Amino acid sequence: MLNKKRVLILCTGNSARSQMAEGLLRALGGGRFEVESAGVVKSFVRPPAIEAMREIGIDISGHRSKAVDEFAGREFDYVITVCDNAKENCPVFPGKTKRIHWSFDDPAEATGGDAEILAVFRRVRDEIKDRLADFVAAE
Repeated sequence: MLNKKRVLILCTGNSARSQMAEGLLRALGGGRFEVESAGVVKSFVRPPAIEAMREIGIDISGHRSKAVDEFAGREFDYVITVCDNAKENCPVFPGKTKRIHWSFDDPAEATGGDAEILAVFRRVRDEIKDRLADFVAAE
């Protein structure tokens, strides 16, 4: 049986970037990864993140925002931070955890009407998808 790589994806509020990354890595990884996401603090999953993912056939509507404290003491093969705040505030995980840092714009800070805001979520989703595709290919 194949050993799944355990991956934790962290951002500030676990409301958009890390939630989209969790859904994307599950979809792109073909069952090779056990994926969780969390935030430095927990928040809520933003509706535009759910919508942007639904557009590409990935349902994250059942996700919930989690604080990184929920994973204290658990071992992960990779901890991927997707914003600078998470990188600076990421706790130390036991074992041989490899830390990876990618900084993406926070789509939750987008302003304008619904269409403009959704466009930012789509752009960040696609940037995360490209990075994760490279990550999966390298594993």
